Amino acid sequence: MKNEQGTGCLPIAPDSARVDRAKPRYSNPTRITNARFPVGELTQVLQLGREGGEPLRVEITRLPATRTLTWDDQRVETVASQFLALVGGRIREVAIDYFAQADDGSVWYFGEDVANYQAGVVADHDGSWLAGKDGPAGMIMPGQPKAGDVYRSENIPGMVFEQDTVKATGQTVPGPRGPVQDVAMVQELLMDGTVEEKAFAPGYGEFQAKAKDELVTVALALPVDAAPGAPPAALATLADGARASSEAGGGGRWAAASARAGAMAAAWRRAAAGEVPRLLDEQLRDALAGLTKAVGARQAGRTGQAAFQVGQAALDLQLRHRAPQAVDQDRLDLWARRLLADAAAKDRGAVAGDVATLEVLWDRAGQGADPATAKRVGAALAALRKAADGNDPKAAAAAVPALRAALPRSGP
Repeated sequence: MKNEQGTGCLPIAPDSARVDRAKPRYSNPTRITNARFPVGELTQVLQLGREGGEPLRVEITRLPATRTLTWDDQRVETVASQFLALVGGRIREVAIDYFAQADDGSVWYFGEDVANYQAGVVADHDGSWLAGKDGPAGMIMPGQPKAGDVYRSENIPGMVFEQDTVKATGQTVPGPRGPVQDVAMVQELLMDGTVEEKAFAPGYGEFQAKAKDELVTVALALPVDAAPGAPPAALATLADGARASSEAGGGGRWAAASARAGAMAAAWRRAAAGEVPRLLDEQLRDALAGLTKAVGARQAGRTGQAAFQVGQAALDLQLRHRAPQAVDQDRLDLWARRLLADAAAKDRGAVAGDVATLEVLWDRAGQGADPATAKRVGAALAALRKAADGNDPKAAAAAVPALRAALPRSGP
């Protein structure tokens, strides 16, 4: 099979080596119990890493709705999952992915609806495909993977193609709360001839992906990394302090901003003495250091962005103690405040990206909202969308208070 550029042939395995050739049957497809791809049980996953030298953040959220797709003369109900990728802190890709588990325990990928963004605007829908409409579903994880297994998670040559080979099982990798055992290591051949190395861990699913210019690792997954009790008080201190330091810096009150930044760093040094997921701890420490530096340089714009990063990191840590939907509601307010800062800077691309991110967050945080709240938030988002489409940062900023007032108030 020729690669995407048509310059050579991919080293694909013969059909005789593949474990995805038998026709799968689906008696209870949305009950996904496969330990190394438990997408039916995971409520939210946060992955952190780098892509092309920039910070990469991925949020994967289980959606309550399902979608029925017809493939190989079978109507299969699939689980829907929202994928949000931000590169350099800005929206890059959104996808709704569809999965189902076959009776033998294998999990199958039934396609994705993709939107790729540039400068906050949808550039294309490359990578979109649906089983039945465009081609076959693809096995994304065997029921009992073993070294040497070969399968294709995407198998529509000319549109999408991924060939997966299990290289090892029973491996151990460092996880958010200590070593994670019984991990399957998989090598993935892509349509352009490049290769990714992936790890699939029990309770987490795709735990790490490594390519030439990309590395992303699970920082936290729910419910596997949930913790009992309310969030530590320090996290509320950090969230409040991020907001206050941004406002103080924006108003030129640098002594107050500096005092806040110092108090926040001290609060986290005390709180981090307990069990804290490693990547989230690193994220928060980096954000606090960035805030201290920005305040010291008396740069209002940088202070606002650094404060946003501190607030985001504090909310990520609250995920261990709160429902993802409640944290997402607070993320909406955080992004609304970021939009105000970007609008003040007259950064039209950033404003457009902020609006798109708010829409994506509401798609998941608004599930189950009462009709009156949904109507108010929908109207506010529509006003923001109109302003973004009109490249009007001032109008976007004017629409933010209505959105913030309409948002549901989250509880613990």
